[in-house]
Amino acid sequence: MKESLTLFLCGDVMLGRGIDHILPHPGDPLLRELYVGSAQTYVELAERVNGPIPAPVHFSYVWGDALAELRHAAPQARIVNLETSITQSRDYAPKGINYKMNPENIGCLTAAEVDCCVLANNHVLRFRRSGAPGNIGCPKPA
Repeated sequence: MKESLTLFLCGDVMLGRGIDHILPHPGDPLLRELYVGSAQTYVELAERVNGPIPAPVHFSYVWGDALAELRHAAPQARIVNLETSITQSRDYAPKGINYKMNPENIGCLTAAEVDCCVLANNHVLRFRRSGAPGNIGCPKPA
């Protein structure tokens, strides 16, 4: 008899830009991109198309109907590729795209019961070493 394993694999999870600004702990809205200077602009653009967005929203809000589908599918592992840094660092690298989310909004990932969150390698040092994954409040190695 063959055993099966159900995985949830999700790429390009963006919790920066305007998403971070409707969550309970909005981060610094400053963006350093060519056309948009504030993450709040993304919220305003979304509201223009979809109507008012209540803020702050619960951490589960950003997943919409996906959470019910995940419960139904009951994957043994939920793995996502995060497209944004989790940091409060302001020490950005001039890359053109420097999205981040406030570490206090990590509840977004726990709301989806994510087992493994991988930071896209092209975003790892967007906020230099001070904003790297090992520096978001994790204990220092002994």
